[in-house]
Amino acid sequence: MAGTMSEIDSPASGDARNGDRRPGIIICAYEGEDAGWDLVEDLSGEIWSPAGARAVPISGNDPDALASTLAARLGSGDCRAVLLVGRTHKGQGFRVQMRAENRTLDYKHRLSSTGPGVARATAPVADILRALSAAGLQADASSEAEEDAGSYLLYRVLADLPDGAVTPSIGLLRAPAPANEAAVRKGVKAAASAMASHLTPLPRVN
Repeated sequence: MAGTMSEIDSPASGDARNGDRRPGIIICAYEGEDAGWDLVEDLSGEIWSPAGARAVPISGNDPDALASTLAARLGSGDCRAVLLVGRTHKGQGFRVQMRAENRTLDYKHRLSSTGPGVARATAPVADILRALSAAGLQADASSEAEEDAGSYLLYRVLADLPDGAVTPSIGLLRAPAPANEAAVRKGVKAAASAMASHLTPLPRVN
């Protein structure tokens, strides 16, 4: 799924100073071997962004390296949300995973001896489901963690959240295994827009 997404390597720390106070929402398709799709709107090469936010696409990578990249982006303060995007191995519709377990990538051991057993997504699940339904997509929410990189990343990102007055919005959207590019793009846009509607502008920088 991440094959054609544009990976942005440089931090967006200058955006607020340049007058763009839209918070960043990272859209991370973590399954690099999946079918290609992207958020480029047209031949102009412009990347789609939800109203009130700035989409920051990051491509699939080694899960540990990807978790570190996501943590660094959130720690910078310019990105206030992460939407992880992958596939579900259960069901025929889109699925919003609401929690992740404290497990290693192979699911054989605890990832952290001091971390909580379960971490809950901070994204607005009900709003995401309404947005997916309004887009004509079958969707549900589940507390059941699937044993894959998506669940691992969800826990890592939630466990590594920086302390602060604003809690970043973190969610995991799973597309059904046979879902065409247009349906996946529609689902990602719906979920990201629902998350962006809860974000506040970045503070002004003098």
